[in-house]
Amino acid sequence: MSLICFASPKGGVGKTTLAANIADGLQRLGHRVLAIDLDAQNALRLHFGVPLSDRVGFMAGLRSGGDWRGQLRQTASGVLLLPHGATDLRGALDLAVALDRDSDLLGAPVREMLAEPGLVVVADLPPGPSQALATLAPMATMVIGVLQAEAISAALVPEIESGRFLGTGTMAALLAGRLRVVLNGVDLASRLSRASAEAVARHLGFRMLGAMSREETVAESLACQRLLLDHAPDSRAASDLKEVARLISAALPPPGAVAFPAPPDHAGFERPLGMARPPAEAFR
Repeated sequence: MSLICFASPKGGVGKTTLAANIADGLQRLGHRVLAIDLDAQNALRLHFGVPLSDRVGFMAGLRSGGDWRGQLRQTASGVLLLPHGATDLRGALDLAVALDRDSDLLGAPVREMLAEPGLVVVADLPPGPSQALATLAPMATMVIGVLQAEAISAALVPEIESGRFLGTGTMAALLAGRLRVVLNGVDLASRLSRASAEAVARHLGFRMLGAMSREETVAESLACQRLLLDHAPDSRAASDLKEVARLISAALPPPGAVAFPAPPDHAGFERPLGMARPPAEAFR
């Protein structure tokens, strides 16, 4: 029903970490959430406690067909998850070529997901331009570009303002209105980080959705394969995350009680569908 795409002009900016934790934040606000990993690094799963040994996933098996519902994982947070799946360089290149030839390999299953009433799909896209971004951006309710609070971010602002980040020509102009930016890793004790963040916010204006504090708790939560609001709910970063999640939620249809078909059982995920924590409890 709603599609939120997380993308970035460059890698290493915390895009996947933000996507995972925003998916969790939206779930806690009462939305039914499906997180889908389209980045070949296959890292989104780690935030939800999927074992490193589990290499199966949606994108890795995309060319062989099959129903995406068979790859769904029910995570302990209540968020449904479609991992990317493990792939080597050759496999990633072959998939990119296949998507370039037939964008419906990805477009068709995502349209099926969006046909589910009340479902919010959170997509973690590869950094930089990609066929996945070109395919999903026209369907997106919102495209969230993630930038790091560093000097190079100022150089990337024109890519955001012009819409080139989303493509070229008329398509970029049409999609630019859906683009919002989250500035990640803001260190208020650092003059350079603070100056970079202020410069980016000043230039982006209304496109600036929010900012995330730089804290060790964010890295610690990933190291523990836990979500930030479970690992450090009282941290400044958790407070920032809740605010960004609320702003995104405000742009979506109100959460409903629409049921979603239960995924098959997978080892390590024992919370039945429908037992996600209610919003009031999760945000105490």
